[in-house]
Amino acid sequence: MSERPLILVTNDDGIRAPGLRFLAEAMMSLGEVCVYAPATQQSAVGHGVSLHRPLRVIPSGENWFAVDGTPTDCVMLAIRALLGRKPDLVVSGINPGANLGDDVTYSGTVAGAYEGMLMGIPSFAVSTASYTPLYLETAAQVAAPIAACLLESGMPRDTTLNVNVPDYPFEALNGVSITRMGRRHYEEEIVKRKDPRGGVYYWIGGKEPSHFTEPGTDFEAIEAGKVSITPLHRDVTNHSVIAELNQSPLLKVVKTPAGQ
Repeated sequence: MSERPLILVTNDDGIRAPGLRFLAEAMMSLGEVCVYAPATQQSAVGHGVSLHRPLRVIPSGENWFAVDGTPTDCVMLAIRALLGRKPDLVVSGINPGANLGDDVTYSGTVAGAYEGMLMGIPSFAVSTASYTPLYLETAAQVAAPIAACLLESGMPRDTTLNVNVPDYPFEALNGVSITRMGRRHYEEEIVKRKDPRGGVYYWIGGKEPSHFTEPGTDFEAIEAGKVSITPLHRDVTNHSVIAELNQSPLLKVVKTPAGQ
């Protein structure tokens, strides 16, 4: 008898985040679920790895483990040292608050899935488009068939999926769109304040960023009440400008005898 698929679940909001439990429960009908998630809040850590300190893993329930590190740490440790066998799927989320457009460069949620992709494992990240979601179960209901599809059919090489779900009841969703990344417009993000002793300190992220609504983007899909599924590629090279740069002064920055 073959083993059930092994599904690794992680997030960036920490082991106690409600979205993590909704996601893990949604995966249970599809395979054996193991959860390795940060012990504390790790939002916006990006694809950070803890290279300069030891990491501790604390049991937090049956097949649940808290790691005092980043989402990437969690996936690395689980796959390379702790699970005992390679997982068939990595799922990261459910994040409260959408990860749209340029957000993916900051997102610890997306980084968890991205690390799975780097290890050659089908993976996706899932977020709900509200910082105070009312319908986490909707995102879980969307995640389950996506997971089933990837377990059945696999994933194109060097690709992970970034899934964003409107915070609606499931029956109110307006379908699914395969999208491209949109663009954020960040402004007035630094808040300057003084502490009680007169010292200056700063908060990053003082204002909600706006965005550009363009056809085919993740932003357009969410505004239309649709689930957005964006394929993210391992290769972030801008191939379209290689030929142009080959004709630019950049190649003359270093002068060598052979190039003179």
